[in-house]
Amino acid sequence: MEYTIKDNDLSVIISSHGAEMQSVSFQGREYLWQGDEAYWTEHSPVLFPFVGRFTDGHYTLEGKRYPMSIHGFAKLSDFDVIEKSDNSITLQMTDTPATFEKYPFHFIFNVTYTIKDQQIFVSYHVQNLSDQTMYFGIGGHPGFNVPLENGLAFQDYYLEFPLAHTPAKVGHTETCFLSGIDTDYPLENGNKIPLIHSMFDQDAIVLKNVCDCVTLKSDKSEHSVTLCYPDLPYLGLWHAPKTEAPYICIEPWSSLPSRQDIVEEFKYKNDLIRLKQDASYQNDWKIIIT
Repeated sequence: MEYTIKDNDLSVIISSHGAEMQSVSFQGREYLWQGDEAYWTEHSPVLFPFVGRFTDGHYTLEGKRYPMSIHGFAKLSDFDVIEKSDNSITLQMTDTPATFEKYPFHFIFNVTYTIKDQQIFVSYHVQNLSDQTMYFGIGGHPGFNVPLENGLAFQDYYLEFPLAHTPAKVGHTETCFLSGIDTDYPLENGNKIPLIHSMFDQDAIVLKNVCDCVTLKSDKSEHSVTLCYPDLPYLGLWHAPKTEAPYICIEPWSSLPSRQDIVEEFKYKNDLIRLKQDASYQNDWKIIIT
């Protein structure tokens, strides 16, 4: 089912399937990518309990092998709505026999969306119900229309950070696994990434040591989108490779994909979140619409 939350001129539609935003509309203008089979059919998947790909689609834990699809199973799962108001909604999923075959932990995972003053507050809350430490990755994957208005082009837009800095580009192989070779990623004027379609010909750009806010904007428009993700240390940027796709995904992540040709032992992957028995974890980020 789909649910709508509103605050003045901002309206957000969320599906119970995957707890995924389906629409972000401000003053009648759609900001969220609406999907197209020619490029990418999703809108804003929630990534849990892993971000990215595993080598051979598997990982091991305590010597046992488990399957895991790209970006985990939350985006493929049905959530229950446990709380709803005019401007807020909380959706919940728990482990099932099917998830336990892929991920041997008992858990509660809540996703909350709250809108106020042209801002969308996103909150992830994980509770470990297992009798052991739980390991996971988490993140967002929202796609935004580019251009944000008629008459402009993709290349009229850029990403702007609030501070000048030099992030590192996380090295990936041609098959989108970690290469282990990170490089500096200089920004134009120290804080900008001009958008051109060819920048995604080799798939996603993943940055670390990066500012915790970024704005999608154009000097030819007053419409922009800002993401702030203070506790998600990696930023993925993506659209369908080798296309002129009219969108960009701006993806704050907690962790990284698998290494090339290595079937990861889950408990030793050092960028994952480690949550002790009966403990809880929360991560909050937001989207600002102008």
